[in-house]
Amino acid sequence: MPHVNVFDTTLRDGEQSPGVNINKLEKLEIAKHLERLGVDIMEAGFPASSQGDFEAVKAIAQTIKGASVTGLARAKKSDIDTAWEALKDASEPRLHIFLATSPIHMTHKLKKAPEEVATQAVEMVSYAKQKFSHVEWSAEDATRSDIDFLVYIIEKVIDAGATVINLPDTVGYTTPEEYGLLFRTIRDRVPNIDKVALSAHCHDDLGMAVANTIAAVENGATQIEGTINGIGERAGNAALEEIAVALNIRQDQYPYTTNLVLKEIKRTSDLVSKLTGMQIPGNKAVVGRNAFAHESGIHQDGVIKNASTYEIITPELVGVESNNLVLGKHSGRRAFKEKVEQLGFQLTDEKLTEAFTTFKKLTDRKKEITGDDLSAILTDIQTTLTNVKKYELRAFQVQYGSSNLPTATVALMTPEGAPVETARTGQGSVESLYNTLEALIEETINLTDFQLNSVGKGRDALADVYVKMTVNGDEVNGRGTAQDILEASAIAFLNAVNRFLLNEHSIKKEMA
Repeated sequence: MPHVNVFDTTLRDGEQSPGVNINKLEKLEIAKHLERLGVDIMEAGFPASSQGDFEAVKAIAQTIKGASVTGLARAKKSDIDTAWEALKDASEPRLHIFLATSPIHMTHKLKKAPEEVATQAVEMVSYAKQKFSHVEWSAEDATRSDIDFLVYIIEKVIDAGATVINLPDTVGYTTPEEYGLLFRTIRDRVPNIDKVALSAHCHDDLGMAVANTIAAVENGATQIEGTINGIGERAGNAALEEIAVALNIRQDQYPYTTNLVLKEIKRTSDLVSKLTGMQIPGNKAVVGRNAFAHESGIHQDGVIKNASTYEIITPELVGVESNNLVLGKHSGRRAFKEKVEQLGFQLTDEKLTEAFTTFKKLTDRKKEITGDDLSAILTDIQTTLTNVKKYELRAFQVQYGSSNLPTATVALMTPEGAPVETARTGQGSVESLYNTLEALIEETINLTDFQLNSVGKGRDALADVYVKMTVNGDEVNGRGTAQDILEASAIAFLNAVNRFLLNEHSIKKEMA
């Protein structure tokens, strides 16, 4: 069967989702899981956009060996040079250059005539080819571009050295029939198209990103681009897990293969959700919590008799375990380490010891430890900020009653190592806690979003808190996981403030 390469852009286009801000450690952990998932190409970021993104792309390029790592660049020499510095240590470095080709973009954004755009594209692809053996060129807003101009410019950039041509539906405007026709037309009319791979990159503004991507594959695309959980700008990108499972389940209609390891889907999906703070809707295809749940009596009866009556996808196919219990209080360090590796985490000896200690403490309070619990612990430990001066929670207490004003007392250790303590009130437990934390922190803080979710089920489930806030005017987010909701809330608050301090430290270091 024809093979289709998978180009994952979770770390670049996915991170452009409103309110998402993941740091280098978090990006690196997602990259390791994407490698384990089996993606062929991993777009690690936009190196020229910031020093933080440059460092993250560089770290991923030096770490990942099982996938080709790429970075995004505008059609500018400075962007290409910066991308090369970030990617040159990759096992198979490649570059992704984009330039708009639609009349609306050329006129209003680029303020260039079509011939000027073609000249710039050719010059920059030629320049990039001097450094990168693989160069992908994207015709931004291809689906609203003039077809004659697309044919012309694509032929030129192929002659200049492009190895992949991407035809993105940048604003999610097209339909499957139109998108399929676009690929057929390009294949038929561009004389040197056989020298390159054709790639599809679809956004989901009209809810057709997955359908459009599959239409492209049916009409000659040999590479698909998307993100885990379909995250991305506005309504997001094509969800890679949906495309992969559709190709697998409907091989009668879609006789194509990918290198994706489907049983890694749920684990990767959960990690991306946790680190980005973008919760997966319950009814989300393939990975939503209701994807394999059956409420109707008729459905339940059918599934009990034969699962195929109402399940076309088995939970095991995408890595959902029916029995999620993994370890207990009598589990030893060796069994713990094996389970950590099974879950896809690679911990240093120091972090493994920290994780095992945290696990043992949890077993004293929670009888049954699930894979979800363990993943939550490991994610927090693996992405913890280290070697940075930060606020640390020493102790807290909240007094609350239906007829009393909630009051919180908090003791912190400041980044300078000084113990501080105070108390404040609020209209609720979390508000009193956050008012107290804010009083102990020098920075100006404004909380903009607070999300609370459970990890797993039951009254002893872990609480997972995600917050967004501005600290001294800069937008940051934070996460916290604990068995107690208020403790998780405090951890998330301080995590966000500490991320701000890390960003400030990086900026000062860069300026120095």
